[in-house]
This record gives sequence, C-alpha cells and structure tokens, in this order.
Amino acid sequence: MMKKAIALIVVLTFLLGVAFVSFAAEAKKASEVKGTVTKIEGKKLTIKQADGKEVTVEVKDVKGIKVGDKVTVKDGVVTKDKGKEGTSGSKKKKAVEGC
Repeated sequence: MMKKAIALIVVLTFLLGVAFVSFAAEAKKASEVKGTVTKIEGKKLTIKQADGKEVTVEVKDVKGIKVGDKVTVKDGVVTKDKGKEGTSGSKKKKAVEGC
C-alpha cells in the first residue's frame, strides 16, 4: 500500500511539472506581438494582429513609431518590421532623383 502511494505521488509530481513547463512555454510565446500599430497612448501601443485581434502592450520607448507602422514587440522593446513597402519607396525615390 505504501509503495502505491509513493508511486502515485511521484507520477503526479511529474505530470504537474510537465504541465507547468508547457504553460510557461506558451506564456513566453505570447510575449511577442506582431502587427500594425492602431493607437499610441504614452508608452502603450495598440496593435492589430494578422488574425484581427487588437492587443495593447506597454513598451520601453515609442520613439520613431507612428500609427500604421508594422512592428514587433518583444519583452517591451518595439522594432519596426521592414517589408517590401520600405524598399519600393526608396527605389522610386532613387529613380526620380536620377532623371
């Protein structure tokens, strides 16, 4: 009887440990937010994600960020995503300058 109780405690401890690690990994994934800035209030950004959900996150610094920018926020640090829009605009500018 005592051996069964000890075995049960060991198994339950293992299962709880696995569940805790799983939840911690999901929480870490959720700490990164990608999307388009829809609102800026002080150091809080509201970001519309690709799935249409809006998320408000607090960041350390909002310098250089404006509504409409595509950004990634990870651990309170916001960075602009560089996509095709930024490169095509600079190519058009260079073409105009060369004329």
